[in-house]
Amino acid sequence: MSETVEGRCLCHAVHYRIELPTLWCSHCHCSMCQQAHGAAFVTWVGVAEERFTVTAGKRAIAWHASSTEAERGFCKECGSSLFFRSERWPGEVHVTRANLVGDIDREPQAHAFYDAHVDWLKLGDDLPRKAG
Repeated sequence: MSETVEGRCLCHAVHYRIELPTLWCSHCHCSMCQQAHGAAFVTWVGVAEERFTVTAGKRAIAWHASSTEAERGFCKECGSSLFFRSERWPGEVHVTRANLVGDIDREPQAHAFYDAHVDWLKLGDDLPRKAG
């Protein structure tokens, strides 16, 4: 396995790289992730800030303050939701697993904010389901 993994948005305007090891990988079911991504949940990968680098398209990234303590990064060109950072997890950048190209050092480990999950999706795994 490579020690770095590349990521990009749908239109390829934004490229970034993470250095392994990652901190964690989890499916988030919070209502803000559902609305921001138009999906039942989003799979995030936690990376230490110093292991995250935008390699192209820094000017194409816009940040939206989704709460008083957190913001979400997306591509201004194609709208791809890519990043999350929060005062709750200082020193971390969270990147969407689906926008990474290739394998990382871990599989998803849990379902976070499962208390906000949608009723119309039935999960078929045995991962821990954690409340907000």
